[in-house]
Amino acid sequence: MFSSLVRRLALSLPVALPLFLVSCSSLPNQPYDCKAYRPTNPDAVEIKVSLSNMMIYVVEGNRLLLATPTTIGTPDHPTPKGHFKVFQKIADKRSNTYGFHASSDTIRPGTRDATPSGYRYVGYPMPYWVEFAPGYGFHSGCVWPVPRSHGCLRLHKNVAAKFFALAKDGTPVYIADRLPEDDTVGRKVTRPTDYADPDPPASILITEQAFSRSNSPLFEAEPAPVLP
Repeated sequence: MFSSLVRRLALSLPVALPLFLVSCSSLPNQPYDCKAYRPTNPDAVEIKVSLSNMMIYVVEGNRLLLATPTTIGTPDHPTPKGHFKVFQKIADKRSNTYGFHASSDTIRPGTRDATPSGYRYVGYPMPYWVEFAPGYGFHSGCVWPVPRSHGCLRLHKNVAAKFFALAKDGTPVYIADRLPEDDTVGRKVTRPTDYADPDPPASILITEQAFSRSNSPLFEAEPAPVLP
């Protein structure tokens, strides 16, 4: 259904589109990335999420600061809809529920409530956590083209730090089935194709190495483009 929607949108696409509508790239042999722009007034930033298009739009008034794909919750674990506000940010967040049972010589997947005697629980890394409702947040993860999360909203690992920098405590979050941006900027954003890549070894995921940082600039030098 998602692919047929994309085909229908592509057929109705205008011939000429502003360059910023294609601000995410996934070229062969190059890492996936999306452009982000520094806000002039951080207090005016808003985060909008389209569930049907599985897209995140970060805007400041009529300017687009970031448009990036996301993975949403499954029907059994849906992403909540409505109006929210960011109330917690944790760059090195770990899951309170899913992770690993680790001992001196063994690491195996498990949940916190089932940690056996002699093991310690280490939560699965969820870098750049931005919480908007109790237990629900944006975070770095594999961005599948189908609903696949437990209700959280995943961002590509190369984009999550940019989103994290744009969000602040009190930033409004609006989540809906569809948004007007779906028919403009959301039409041409390239989705990542590395969602099925294997995780790093568990021996890495239980350490601080799971929260590696990039020194690349977060924001483009030019001003943010105006929405159509």
